[in-house]
Amino acid sequence: MRLFIEIAMRAFRLQMSYRAAAIAGLLTNFFFGILRAVVLIALYDGREEMLGLSLQAAITYTAITQAVIGYLSAFSWYDVANTVYSGEIGSDLLKPINFYSYWMARDFGRAMAALLTRGLPIMVAYEIFIDISFPNFLLNWGLLILTVLLSWVVSFSWRFIVNLPSFWIPNAFGIGRFFFMAALFFSGFLMPLRFFPDWVVKLAYLTPFPHTVNTVVEIYLGVLSPVEIWLAFAWQVGWIVALILVGQWILKLGLRRLVILGG
Repeated sequence: MRLFIEIAMRAFRLQMSYRAAAIAGLLTNFFFGILRAVVLIALYDGREEMLGLSLQAAITYTAITQAVIGYLSAFSWYDVANTVYSGEIGSDLLKPINFYSYWMARDFGRAMAALLTRGLPIMVAYEIFIDISFPNFLLNWGLLILTVLLSWVVSFSWRFIVNLPSFWIPNAFGIGRFFFMAALFFSGFLMPLRFFPDWVVKLAYLTPFPHTVNTVVEIYLGVLSPVEIWLAFAWQVGWIVALILVGQWILKLGLRRLVILGG
C-alpha cells in the first residue's frame, strides 16, 4: 500500500506541474458545458420539469459531466498501449509492484489531480455564473464521495482492458476509439439516460459505462430512493470485481505472449 500511495503521489505531482494545460482544459470544459446547458434549456422549452428532472437539475447534470471529463479520462486513455509499443513496458514489469496495481496507482494520482484542477473549479464556476443544485445533507455528500471513487475504479478497469489488445495487434487505438465513443453514449455523458427510450437504457446497463457517469449524476441529484442507491453501489462493486478479474486474466495472457516473443 505504501508503494501504491507513493506512485499515486508522483503521478499527482506530475499532473499538477502542467498548470497551463490544466487552465486550458478548465476553460474548454466550462465553455462546452455552457453550450450543453443552453441545448438542455432549449429542450425544456419553458417547462420546469421533464422526465423527473427539474431544469436546474438538468443544468447541474451538465456541470457534473463536464467536471468528470478529466477525472475519468472520458475521451481517451492509451497509456498502457503506448508503453507496449514503445517497449517501456519492460521497465514497468521490473518494478517491485504488480503491473496492474502500478497502473492503477498512476491513474489514481492523475485522476485526483484532474478532479482538483478541473473538476472542482468547474462546479464552482457553474455555481457563480449559472446557479446549480448541491446535495442537501451530510450523508448525501458521503454517498457522493463514495460513488465518485467507485466510478473511477470502474472507469480505470474498463480502460485498462481496452489497452490490452496492444499485446496482439500493431495498432489497438481503433478498438479503443470504438469503446470510448460507446462509453460517451451509454454512460449518460451526452444526455441523461432517463431521456432515452427504455430499450436504450436496458442496453446501456448491459455495459459498465452507466456506472461511471449516470450513477454519479443521479446520486448527486438525489433522484434515487435509498434502495436504488444501494443497488447502484452494488452494481458498481460488481462491475469492478468482474472487470478487474477479466483485466488480470487478459493481462496474464498478454504477458505470456510477450515473453514467448522475447519481449
